[in-house]
Amino acid sequence: MTDHREPLPSVLETIGETPLVRVHDSPDAVPVYAKLESFNPGASIKDRIGKYMLERMLEDGTLEPGGTVIEPTAGNTGIGIAVAAEQLDVDAVFVVPERFSVEKQQLMRALGADVINTPSEDGMGYAIERAHELSEELDGAVVPQQFSNPLNAEAHYATTAPEIDEALDGAVGAVVAGCGTAGTLMGMAEYFRERDAETHVVAVEPAGSAYREFFGEDVDHEEYKTEGIGTHDIETNELFDPDLVDDVHAIPDRKVHEEMARLAREEGQLVASSAAANSIAAKQVARAIADGTIDAPHDAVVTVFADSSERYLSKGVYRSFEEWTG
Repeated sequence: MTDHREPLPSVLETIGETPLVRVHDSPDAVPVYAKLESFNPGASIKDRIGKYMLERMLEDGTLEPGGTVIEPTAGNTGIGIAVAAEQLDVDAVFVVPERFSVEKQQLMRALGADVINTPSEDGMGYAIERAHELSEELDGAVVPQQFSNPLNAEAHYATTAPEIDEALDGAVGAVVAGCGTAGTLMGMAEYFRERDAETHVVAVEPAGSAYREFFGEDVDHEEYKTEGIGTHDIETNELFDPDLVDDVHAIPDRKVHEEMARLAREEGQLVASSAAANSIAAKQVARAIADGTIDAPHDAVVTVFADSSERYLSKGVYRSFEEWTG
């Protein structure tokens, strides 16, 4: 857990070292633990890659001080980059499909960034194209591109995974995480597989998302309300390495909605839809380890709760399922 007992020079020093907390609804024999990433200053896991990518890019000269980063994002990455950008003397511009959280877009602007919306129906693929077009129009502009930048996964290899490893004394049997860019899962999977090749790794996506196509499955592409994870075009998800993944769990929106409510009511966890999907999948994996269906090297499953539900209240996450999805 974050334990800062001395004054710090910058908000960037508060990123990481988030709490690792037991999910009560997991089996006693195989507990599930979740990293509570809303404890970061920008209130999500994407603060980690915002800081890490900008610092590395400034170090290697990819980005010059006073330059501009232009990023296609659903919101949290924009907030994470914006938190870091101002502290590191960098301007930030974000290209965001209209359908994503209004709260996130307001926060990006509050942090000093410019936000450019693209049509929802054009998806993240067009937002990526537009970001690259803008980078060519502005001097000193670069696109970190979280969907393809190895620094995304490297940030979690260097920070998230070692924190979990230390907290559990290395006794991690399975790693479960939702995949949007897939950076979180890939970074953690690589770290723990290096320590034990038998570590079980599971990707999580919404039902209707296409990650299962990496494994040759036919997927009916459907809209989903679970936000921040999933894809409709696997060609844009360059970080995902199927060789590091044992299985993909597709979680329906209705179950996600139920789990968001349960986590709040029973466990005091005000977390958003991707966290609920991760919770469901992690518990499924834990129960499979407990009954012997999955052979894992240790009896603990780890996942991440990427952000807070407060960022999505305008979307009705705690109202009825019909209101949330309507």
